[in-house]
Amino acid sequence: MNRRFFLTATLAATAAPALLRAQGFEVTRTEAEWRAMLSDAEYAVMREEQTERAGSSPLDQFYDAGTYHCRGCDLALYSSEAKYDSLTGWPSFWESLPNAIGTKEDRKLFSVRTECHCRRCGSHLGHIFDDGPDPTGKRHCLNGVSLQFRAA
Repeated sequence: MNRRFFLTATLAATAAPALLRAQGFEVTRTEAEWRAMLSDAEYAVMREEQTERAGSSPLDQFYDAGTYHCRGCDLALYSSEAKYDSLTGWPSFWESLPNAIGTKEDRKLFSVRTECHCRRCGSHLGHIFDDGPDPTGKRHCLNGVSLQFRAA
């Protein structure tokens, strides 16, 4: 393996998530437009699939009635009726609203997880795990910076 191959492969692996995300979504923006509308922390999570620090989101322990929307395109994603305290430090829900999210396999961190994102703009929301409460048994573990709350 030579240096040129290594650099090309590294650049391709770094750019691939952004390129794949931009394809096939109803709401699209340039990277400059995303950067202009999002804070650094929001951009890192929503566009680069990073994770906010556990316990840092005020939405984690927030239980008012209403709907959680995508910060990137304002699509309604989760009802407060499906929110629960997972004791993980992130806002958690046992299900999303119909036709609100998309999923894909995430093989980062040496394991296979289910990543979830806004189905309309592709913004990264978090991950879905199989350790949630009834009736679904799912835990949608989300980054609060990806969400905006709208009161009922």
